[in-house]
Amino acid sequence: MKTGSSSPASTSLPSSESGKSYNQIIKSTVLIGGSSVINVAFSIARNKAMALLLGPEGIGMMALYNSVAEIAQTVAGLGINASGVRQIAAVRGQDTQRIAEVVAVLRRVSIFLGLAGAALLFSFSGPVAELTFGNRQHQFGVMILSLAVFFQVAAAGRGALIQGVRDISSLAWMSMLVGLFSLVVGVPIIYFLGAGGIAIAVAAAAFASFVASWWFSRRIDIQYVSLSARRALQETSALFKLGIVFMASGFLTMGSAYAIRLIVSSESGLHAAGLYQAAWSLGGLYAGFILQAMGTDFYPRLTAVSEDNAESNRLVNEQTEVSILLAGPGLIATLTLAPVVMALFYSSEFQGAVEILRWICLGMMLRIVAWPIGFIVLAKGAKSIFFWSEVAATVVHIGLAWLCVPKFGAAGAGFAFFGLYVWHSILIYCVARRYTNFRWSCANRKLIIGYLPISGLVFGAFQFLPLWQATGLGLAITLMVGLYSLRMLAGLLPEHAFPRLIRPLLNMRGV
Repeated sequence: MKTGSSSPASTSLPSSESGKSYNQIIKSTVLIGGSSVINVAFSIARNKAMALLLGPEGIGMMALYNSVAEIAQTVAGLGINASGVRQIAAVRGQDTQRIAEVVAVLRRVSIFLGLAGAALLFSFSGPVAELTFGNRQHQFGVMILSLAVFFQVAAAGRGALIQGVRDISSLAWMSMLVGLFSLVVGVPIIYFLGAGGIAIAVAAAAFASFVASWWFSRRIDIQYVSLSARRALQETSALFKLGIVFMASGFLTMGSAYAIRLIVSSESGLHAAGLYQAAWSLGGLYAGFILQAMGTDFYPRLTAVSEDNAESNRLVNEQTEVSILLAGPGLIATLTLAPVVMALFYSSEFQGAVEILRWICLGMMLRIVAWPIGFIVLAKGAKSIFFWSEVAATVVHIGLAWLCVPKFGAAGAGFAFFGLYVWHSILIYCVARRYTNFRWSCANRKLIIGYLPISGLVFGAFQFLPLWQATGLGLAITLMVGLYSLRMLAGLLPEHAFPRLIRPLLNMRGV
């Protein structure tokens, strides 16, 4: 199935064209990451309030509600938002008529699917509540989640247009506004209604997402087209063909997260599920900046050149290099300051989640390395390879949790995530190597060989050294890695692209 040139990506110094590509990667990451930083501030306030109002058990209950909503909206959406992004990105700047047709179908079909998904969840709310919570006391809450399913699926149809045309600024604004709404509306709901208001808060956040996507998508100039029934059916069929695979992948991902939470709660109770959820949220917080930027900007860019293997491999190597340099210092800092971070975002009741958080940080470091490669399969639309790799990842993740949680408690779920990405990183590299003759660039080989063992060293220090010694070592390593990352990023961008306050650091020698 190889197409185009199959030579490996160049490992030489960035050319003018490559320099522009690095600039685009960092620009989009900073823009999305900047909005995420603001969302972090919202998250600190929201998580702190939720932790104080609900405690670990309430956080565990919230995680289960969110899992139900995410699985339902993934199945209901049938993956048309992801396939829509791909189709819009593939013809962006070339065929405005085709984009208008895709958008018209997306908007109509997403509304229909949202209504159908909401109706199904509402109808089966009793069995879903019993499966999730062990009884039907939460059936009314699951019914309310049907509203969240409708709003999220409808929002995804409009969000696909914004992402497909790479309107990064609008996506950043949407993220910030939804985060703000979740804080100023969600917290009062929980304050007045307690745990009974969790489902209402989830539905309210979904409504905010729908309103934001509607507002920003209507600002994009898309010509009106009148579609015949035959043409509408053709576009719908095209969306569904790849969308079903995306849906299956999303279902496996969300389903495995749901299964892990069920395993933890059934073995150790809702308190342990709350600890796991807290660690999961914080472990993905910093890495989420980079991962979100990949899905937002990198995926459409890669799709546009997916027929050229050499160019695809070059983009993946560049994205990986920037991602490691940006994520590495933050993840090592989180490893080091896990107790402080947990107390800051939650409360002292969540200190039992520190060990889980450290395992998740190790897994996130591997995830940062593996994710850009996985987008090769997505961009090329290789449905069978994509699907079966997701099936294998789900089996490995749930299997490891099933084995480890009974022996090690909630910390076993953290180890399962780390083990998943040890296995998945090797698998996805082998797939990409066979599929596009992908090879790591020289710069990436050096970063991987350096950053992964350093992360393991910091993790091991907390297992074998006194707390103060391990913390001191971790902080020293964080500082050195941070300065090194800054220097390396400086080599990819002109000096004027950095804030004035940090420019002197770029000229330091011997870092």
